[in-house]
Amino acid sequence: MSRYVTVPRPTEHAAIRAACSSERRLPPIPAILADLITAQRLNDQHGMNLCGHLVARAALKEVGEK
Repeated sequence: MSRYVTVPRPTEHAAIRAACSSERRLPPIPAILADLITAQRLNDQHGMNLCGHLVARAALKEVGEK
């Protein structure tokens, strides 16, 4: 008998499929931009990157949509 127990974990594809199955509401763009300004004032590069991507996602609605 093995000392270690294998814990089944979902694959990356299963995790992406589960995340895509539910619609996530995005905050309004002015609120995201306010957070972006706050991150910039705090010199938080990671926060600026996250907020910038969130604004783009909120503005475009879906990637590739025309």
